[in-house]
Amino acid sequence: MQEPSQPRKQAVLRSPDVPSVPWHALPAEAVLERLGSTPQGLTEEAARERLARHGPNVLERSRPDSAWKLLWRQIDSPLIWVLIASAGLAILLGKVTDGLVVAAVVVLNTVIGFVQEYRAGRAIEALNHMVPETAHVLREGHPVARPAAELVPGDIVQLASGDRVPADLRLLRSRNFQVEEAALTGESVPSSKHVATVAGDAELGDRANLAFGGTLVTSGTSTAVVVATGSATELGRISHMMEQTADLSTPLTRELARLGRVISGGIVVLSAVLLGVGMIRGYAFSDAVLVAITLAVAAIPEGLPAIVTIALAIGVQRMAARRAVIRKLPAVETLGSTTVICTDKTGTLTRNEMTVQALWTWRGHTALTGVGHTPEGQLLRNGRPVEELPGDVHALLLAGVLCNEADLQPREGRWGMTGDPTEGALLFAAKKVGLGVTELRERHPRLDAIPFESEHQYMATLHADGPEGAELFLKGAPEVVLRRCGPGTDRDAVLVEVERMARQGLRVLAFAHKGMALAEALRPQDVEDGFTLLGLQGMIDPPREEAMASVKGCHAAGIRVKMMTGDHLGTAEAIGLKLGIHSPAHPGLTGAQLARMSDAELAEAVKDTNVFARLAPEHKLRLVRALQAQGHVVAMTGDGVNDAPSLKQANIGVAMGITGTAVSREAADLVLTDDNFATIVAAVEEGRRVYDNLIKSLAFVLPTNLGLALILMLGVTFFPLQEAGGVREPLLAMRPTQLLWINLVATVTLALPLAFEAKERHVMRRPPRAPDTPVLSHFVVMRTGLVAVLMAAGAIGLFLWEFARQGGTGTVPPELALAEARTMAVNTVVSFQIFYLWLCRTLTGSTREVGFTSNRTVFVGIAALVLLQAAFMYVPFFQRLFGSAPLSAGDIARSVLAGACVLPVVGLEKWLRSRRREGGRSVSAT
Repeated sequence: MQEPSQPRKQAVLRSPDVPSVPWHALPAEAVLERLGSTPQGLTEEAARERLARHGPNVLERSRPDSAWKLLWRQIDSPLIWVLIASAGLAILLGKVTDGLVVAAVVVLNTVIGFVQEYRAGRAIEALNHMVPETAHVLREGHPVARPAAELVPGDIVQLASGDRVPADLRLLRSRNFQVEEAALTGESVPSSKHVATVAGDAELGDRANLAFGGTLVTSGTSTAVVVATGSATELGRISHMMEQTADLSTPLTRELARLGRVISGGIVVLSAVLLGVGMIRGYAFSDAVLVAITLAVAAIPEGLPAIVTIALAIGVQRMAARRAVIRKLPAVETLGSTTVICTDKTGTLTRNEMTVQALWTWRGHTALTGVGHTPEGQLLRNGRPVEELPGDVHALLLAGVLCNEADLQPREGRWGMTGDPTEGALLFAAKKVGLGVTELRERHPRLDAIPFESEHQYMATLHADGPEGAELFLKGAPEVVLRRCGPGTDRDAVLVEVERMARQGLRVLAFAHKGMALAEALRPQDVEDGFTLLGLQGMIDPPREEAMASVKGCHAAGIRVKMMTGDHLGTAEAIGLKLGIHSPAHPGLTGAQLARMSDAELAEAVKDTNVFARLAPEHKLRLVRALQAQGHVVAMTGDGVNDAPSLKQANIGVAMGITGTAVSREAADLVLTDDNFATIVAAVEEGRRVYDNLIKSLAFVLPTNLGLALILMLGVTFFPLQEAGGVREPLLAMRPTQLLWINLVATVTLALPLAFEAKERHVMRRPPRAPDTPVLSHFVVMRTGLVAVLMAAGAIGLFLWEFARQGGTGTVPPELALAEARTMAVNTVVSFQIFYLWLCRTLTGSTREVGFTSNRTVFVGIAALVLLQAAFMYVPFFQRLFGSAPLSAGDIARSVLAGACVLPVVGLEKWLRSRRREGGRSVSAT
């Protein structure tokens, strides 16, 4: 056939984020004409020409960052640059050992960050696995198999149950065609498809004449025409949105980066000042530079990146034990600052098991207890158990069993189901009241059936009823079934009941039957009229019981919960009401309503509205961004491809491990192995514990760095110069390598046990901390200054005392006397750290409150450091590397006593602070 004109060809091309031709609103004939195709398909020549113009049916993949770019990202930090400069200057000045040790620290921190980021997932790559390898197409009227990558707009594709849809298709013919679209639309049950046109403004989940690439055919057959391939498909549009989302920094990483800039700036200024002071006091230039380098090494918390990484890794292990798998380390801490959880409904808040809960017949209402895919439950009328199955209810349930394509099988002590979840719910309803599905079907053998199709919204089955009679059962949408019932049917009364059930979020099906003469096949006129209505069955995917308690826990912790689902609004509001998420005062919103809102209107709506339904991927992404614009830290849950962009945009993306697609898991920071909302709350609790313990680690680490800086500054400013080989040199209380020993070995060994501390009391009864809360609060700064001054005073005092004592005897060479004095200073600082560790186990209360032995790793850390410190003093290799010397038992005792003075001083400070806090509460109470 003749190819269409060039402008018509270009009509199928579109940017991933610009709407294309509304194929769902055009008749099938108009679609074929617009695409320049026929029901017999394209010619091979036309297909090749279009493939060259449109490109292959694959998703474009953005190139991941190169290894060099990742490596540079780890180095490009103010603290790292200061250390690199310090190492280089030390080597140039002849202090090769000191310079190499500092350089080794830089390499260690760089490798840790590089490995962590290099192993991060690549979300967009997973989208390609959703496109099948081959497709069945018609070329010049002949069915052929072609690689899915070679499909072009205008190709005619044939689909059957079990096929994965290879591109975006407009259906031309279909029979009982259903597609599992949960991954793309969030719809909890397979979508029934038809060929009739739908409204141009229909939402994605309501475009019933389209099949989208990457979805799965669950039943029936269809012939369809390709309307979009590759990046022009819905999958491609989602891929494009994911490229536009940014991996956000976490509150902790932002605060640590800011802290690093402050420390770096302060170090540069102080080093310059100290360089000037050294020159004024008569230091040689090389010695003055060495002093500045030593200050940088002392003040930079070199061990902090390792402490943070290891503490987060410990949090990862604890979360994994609670069925939450962290994919990106910073996500551990981000959970603790979460202010809003945006959650999917199906499978997360609900069981993802359709359950019949309400029955209605002409004799009244009947409730059916029990949830999920189990045959356990009972009938209730007026709240009381029904002892004997009423005839009207038996007839209603019988119709649900016979007019049904699903089946039940026992599996390992429990029941499994094959077929549509809605039909499976009807079978479990019958099992709950003791009806045998197999027995009923054997007693009423099926003769023929008209399968369910979206065009007519019903299913009919014909069954033998005696030697010459037959019985016809009808199941479908209430309004469709009512049109086929006799004139005596009170349609208004039935529709009132339908509306009542719908307000409860129930999906309602109507059932009817009629007798007829025995026949081998059903004719269309057999199902047109003459039916008697049997009743209604209402079903719902019930909420998880543990989800209700978890939502309450979130509210107590100051965390808002918002439901974002692809399901219908009425169902979402009903579930939200049961869970305590939805308030009738603030009605839910649909994706179509959101699309019409301006950014300002959306920002206002998102403050109070907690239920959002029928959402497309761009709606979820826009909602997450609106919440973030208001300063919220957003956790977003999801399981489908449609959730991937918002999962990536959220501060913390949470994917489902059981029902989640590979795309959603790759885009997320956290994966739930049990798909349970309660696990999210447990992870939030663990995140708050991790943050608390990181603050304890910071409060422990920073006084050491400030104390070491004070030791050097006071020494350079006030200590006399020493004579060595006729040259006047600065009298430093510690060498750079000794400072690194304290910063990397002693500090890290003692700080790590703090990561194992138990959670503080009421951790889930306090509001989330504000995202811009500084990690160095006024309290931590004051504590840091107090402990640093005590540490510096003790170390300097014992250093001068030991140096004067040893040097004054005249029997000890000056070099050995200096080495022993420096070792005394190091030992004193380490003693301070050991005693201060006990005080950091809880920053505000007494150690008795957390329990003396509740964290036994503290004892392990102290024991390990004692052994390492002994090696530092007495092993010759360490003496040569660090310039240390052995100390006597008396010297060690003096350094330990000096370190112990931190206990009463900080203990008094804690007591005074608690008294002031209690006094403030008393004043506010009065």
